Amino acid sequence: MSAHRRSFAADFRHFFLRGLTALLPTLITLWLLVKIWEFLWETLGIHLIAAIQTLWYVLAQWGLLSPRPAGFIDQYFAHQPPWLVELIGVALAILLVYFVGLLLGNLAGRTLGGLAEMALLRIPIIRAIYPAVKQITDYVLAGGQDQIQASHVVAVQPHENGIWSIGLLTGAGVAGLVSETGEPLLSVFIPSSPTAFSGYVLLVPKSRVVELPMRVEEAMKMLISGGVLSEAQKKVL
Repeated sequence: MSAHRRSFAADFRHFFLRGLTALLPTLITLWLLVKIWEFLWETLGIHLIAAIQTLWYVLAQWGLLSPRPAGFIDQYFAHQPPWLVELIGVALAILLVYFVGLLLGNLAGRTLGGLAEMALLRIPIIRAIYPAVKQITDYVLAGGQDQIQASHVVAVQPHENGIWSIGLLTGAGVAGLVSETGEPLLSVFIPSSPTAFSGYVLLVPKSRVVELPMRVEEAMKMLISGGVLSEAQKKVL
């Protein structure tokens, strides 16, 4: 027997990590799809089915669905397997999101959407939350990715000299702080690892921002992997 033969525990750890490396991307992708499915079902799908049941009952009461009884649609959904009802609800949710986007794509839809937002902003609690949520969703889903791609990868020292953080240059800083620093400020988004789309924003003097010869995709890959995957590191090492 070879003296260099690994123990069972070492073999198990080695092959477990190899299997985890192979399966983890697929498992995370499936987990995200499941979460999206659950979100569509719980926030839209289940309510759309309830709305259909209510509408069917009202139309049946008015005699517009004769000879169908008022409880026909309730009985239909009651006799279907739960997964099929959920599938119908999610499909209806996807169609609703599509048609809302289609409606808001023209002038009349944008006008109606603006009026609806004005009405929402008259409600005190919603007025305090809605604008911030809308800014975030607009940034992520409606052009924010283009802004990220147009950003520059930079390095700053947010904590102490000699320790650097990689970030994205996102724009100019607050004009009112120029008198305090004596020079222009730049807004730098510092992503966190491994969730690189969360992080914090720093206002850094322009002279203390170092632009790096890296693409945004390369910087994101480095941050998500915790520094393991980086072409820039390979060039240096």
